[in-house]
Amino acid sequence: MGRVNASTPSASSASPADDPARAAFAALRTPEGEHLLAELRDHDPAEELATATRLRRTHPAELVSAALGQARLRQRAVAKFGAGDAYRMYFTPNGVEQATRTSVATHRAARFAALGVRSVADLCCGIGGDAIALARAGIAVLAVDRDPLTAEVARANAEALGLGALIEVRCADVTEIDTSPYDAVFVDPARRGGRGRIFDPEAYSPRLSWATAAALKAPRAALKIAPGVPHEAIGPEAEAEWISDGGDVKEAVLWYGEGFAPGAFRATLLPSGATLTAPSPLDAPPVGPVGRYLYEPDGAVIRAHLVADIVERCGGRLVDETIAYVTSDVPYSSPYVSGYEITDRLPFNMKKLKALLRERQVGVLTVKKRGSAVEPEELRRRMKLSGPNAATVFLTRVAGAPTMLIGHPLG
Repeated sequence: MGRVNASTPSASSASPADDPARAAFAALRTPEGEHLLAELRDHDPAEELATATRLRRTHPAELVSAALGQARLRQRAVAKFGAGDAYRMYFTPNGVEQATRTSVATHRAARFAALGVRSVADLCCGIGGDAIALARAGIAVLAVDRDPLTAEVARANAEALGLGALIEVRCADVTEIDTSPYDAVFVDPARRGGRGRIFDPEAYSPRLSWATAAALKAPRAALKIAPGVPHEAIGPEAEAEWISDGGDVKEAVLWYGEGFAPGAFRATLLPSGATLTAPSPLDAPPVGPVGRYLYEPDGAVIRAHLVADIVERCGGRLVDETIAYVTSDVPYSSPYVSGYEITDRLPFNMKKLKALLRERQVGVLTVKKRGSAVEPEELRRRMKLSGPNAATVFLTRVAGAPTMLIGHPLG
């Protein structure tokens, strides 16, 4: 998490005193720096200029700037790490952006621990979030990153959370690490470059083929990849798992070795931990007319190509062969879907929709779409909603035709 490019030269091979970023980080860890960070915990970013002016009367300007920057990063990190950890940890901008949230890292660590893994080589460790989750599961970790500042941040985080005895941080090129002494390997290649997100797995750093080879050498391994990775890029040796948290797909993990199921596909929903699996790719599900009920599968289920499993479980069908909406004539409850009762089906027509919503006195409209170019906010604006009632509209295709389905959530 918070991965640094592992195939390019180190950001700095100089000592901390010669590297402004590392010098600023070292200053934050002094008593004066820690005092400033504690003072800035609840500061309002909108008042940052006034705060900076006040603090510079009694502290060096460089330290104030570094502390304000770190305070901003900590506030952003609360969403992923929780306030209890975020305000004790240290971050880099890339570290916050690319970090795995704690719930997902904890789930992955628990899978390793359940198989008896007691030591892991965490390659491309970033700011150390995955190493922290592994250590909290009782696993000893070698955390490796080739960027000196990032490695120092990871080491500081292990110490700040009382996990220094279980986490060894090493600044090195991950491709040169001997992982044979470890029970398992975890690799999180960098998927961002100078121009933003990288979509080609062979442009990851290290490239996906190298990471896969490293994983296959280990007794057990996990390889974190982007959730949008093409299924054809996944080798038959891997068990592929897509993970969502609170309904949002966060990542995909390829699992290798003893205890995992090569060729299987898995969708895991957090925080419940509900898991849907298939031993191999499923056949295409049937397509048919819209019934009384509509189901929206969780994104992890869709990414894992397990919608056909939902279709079979609910005795339903797809509304269109290219759209991941499932319909049935009887109600169905499952943690893997959100269910709706459909009251109206209309060909796509803004005027007809507006008239229907006015007739139903709908003042609150939830807009969902698959296979439609219409923007939800623009649609809501044009509807000029008014009234005490609520409704949900699905903008989609049914048997290839642009269609509007109106209904409300089950339960």
